[in-house]
Amino acid sequence: MGLLRGVARTAVVAGTATAVSGRVQRRQQARWSSQEQQAQQEAYAQQQYAQPAYDAPMPQADPDTERLEQLKSLGELKAQGVLTDAEFEAQKAKILAG
Repeated sequence: MGLLRGVARTAVVAGTATAVSGRVQRRQQARWSSQEQQAQQEAYAQQQYAQPAYDAPMPQADPDTERLEQLKSLGELKAQGVLTDAEFEAQKAKILAG
């Protein structure tokens, strides 16, 4: 009877260990699967965010605004002493000529 009891106890312990191991494995697989799905969704969202919208036309720079910006930076260069009066006038005439 002692031998039969030992074999039965071993079978119960082994069966319990197998059941617990299977349960842990299923939980891990479910967790990894949900993490993988979440990572894929985040990657897709980032990809969609990073792609430029080709349907929308690019805004065109206003030539007057562009000239004004060039004149401002030219005036700053003159104020800093980088340009002489003659150089300033020559560049200003170029910008205004178009």
